[in-house]
Amino acid sequence: MSKLSIHDPTLRDGNHAVRHQLTAEQIALYARAAEAAGIPTVEVGHGNGLGASSLQVGLSLLDDATMICTARENLARTKLGVFAIPGFATVDRDLRPALDMGVDVVRIGAHCTEADITQRHISYVRERGKEVYGILMMCHMAPQETLLEECRKIESYGAEGVVLMDSAGALLPSDVTARIELLVRNLGIPVGFHAHNNLGLAIANAMAAAEAGASILDGCARGFGAGAGNAQLEVLVSVLEKAGYTTGVNLYKVLDLGEVAEQHLVTSMPSIKSLSIVSGLAGVFSGFAKHVEQIALEYGVDPRDIFFELGRQRVVAGQEDRIIETAEALRAAKGNRP
Repeated sequence: MSKLSIHDPTLRDGNHAVRHQLTAEQIALYARAAEAAGIPTVEVGHGNGLGASSLQVGLSLLDDATMICTARENLARTKLGVFAIPGFATVDRDLRPALDMGVDVVRIGAHCTEADITQRHISYVRERGKEVYGILMMCHMAPQETLLEECRKIESYGAEGVVLMDSAGALLPSDVTARIELLVRNLGIPVGFHAHNNLGLAIANAMAAAEAGASILDGCARGFGAGAGNAQLEVLVSVLEKAGYTTGVNLYKVLDLGEVAEQHLVTSMPSIKSLSIVSGLAGVFSGFAKHVEQIALEYGVDPRDIFFELGRQRVVAGQEDRIIETAEALRAAKGNRP
């Protein structure tokens, strides 16, 4: 059977779903349950990663150090991971202390055409002797040939793997297959996939990635993540096992982990709402959903129009200020109509 490595960003991507307000008690409880289930790596932090807590993308209840140390104290065999986007996270202010506090695995993220910005961060983590992976976000926004070029850069920087993030939940299984197959054929490092569920395809897309040769898959307990949520971890593990893959995750314990998330982390279960579907169709970052809903209400415009306009503008995470600009323009256009 093929061996797959499961990466669990429930305590990081799930933080989007609660406006980055996870508590130390919730982090500790989930970390212990994830370890009991045999999850290989648990990722913790602000939804946008190290150094991202801000008015623009959301203030975190806890600082990075508290989240990292809390998780570290409750993990032994399971590796502790963090996510970092250059621009939010710097080497000296964020990465260095994170590694000093016991982080085992670092994922360095960039927009799918901007792998160049990951070089310094990846090199530093390698110098420190820790696992490091390059992440290409919003991977639906670039042709597969461009993705391969960017992944080759990440490989040359010393990353031990590369992961495509379908941050908007915009891909179809055939899209995933084409992208992953091309990378697996042409790279010398493992390839992974991170699915969002805007169009109800997260599990199907994760399975397509596995069948195309991906060896790393992301999943969140109960799908706890931005927008419509991520590939649901306990479903993903179950389906992979049924399909003949081995993950090393304990089935009963990962089912228990889903219960822990539902009872202690999730304030509202991820679901495919109309706005999530529009986000996927427009190809806009899932984490924009709550911002768009609030701003649309304030400006008296249709949130669906905001999403489709943001998609036409090719807006990406970190450009949350464009939501207000778009709402203002839509309101002005609405007022000028006869």
